[in-house]
Amino acid sequence: MIVPIKGLYEAHLTVRDLDRSIAFYRDVLGLPLAHVVKDRNVAFFWVPEAEKAMLGLWGVGSAPMGMKLHIAFNVALEDVERSVERLKAAGLTPTKNGEEPIDEPVVLSWMPAASVYFDDPDGHSLEFISLLPEEPRPIPSFLPLSEWRAGAGL
Repeated sequence: MIVPIKGLYEAHLTVRDLDRSIAFYRDVLGLPLAHVVKDRNVAFFWVPEAEKAMLGLWGVGSAPMGMKLHIAFNVALEDVERSVERLKAAGLTPTKNGEEPIDEPVVLSWMPAASVYFDDPDGHSLEFISLLPEEPRPIPSFLPLSEWRAGAGL
């Protein structure tokens, strides 16, 4: 076992019409809208409340993962930190948002949360994530955890 998993944190869906889907998940299902990134055609919702679990909706053709599925596992912060070396030892490549390889977790500053991505054997995107106790910062996401801790954006 690389790290103990505490629960499922997030899931992502590809949708045909992001605005229509935002209205459905917000107004019909009552999920709180957490964050929208218009230039990436993506919206995130808290399920059922902030910092418990998340649903990401990606407009068709916008998902950086294409048709890959994505699941994020809620783990303790110290396990996110340990996961980079443990993933490497298991022959897996830890990445930033499923893209470039990393040597330490990255922080999604708008949440904020420490994160490490990796792929399963079928190429699906998996993530270890741990919410941080600090307030969100208006800085680019995917900041190395060491830079976050050094006070970037304060």
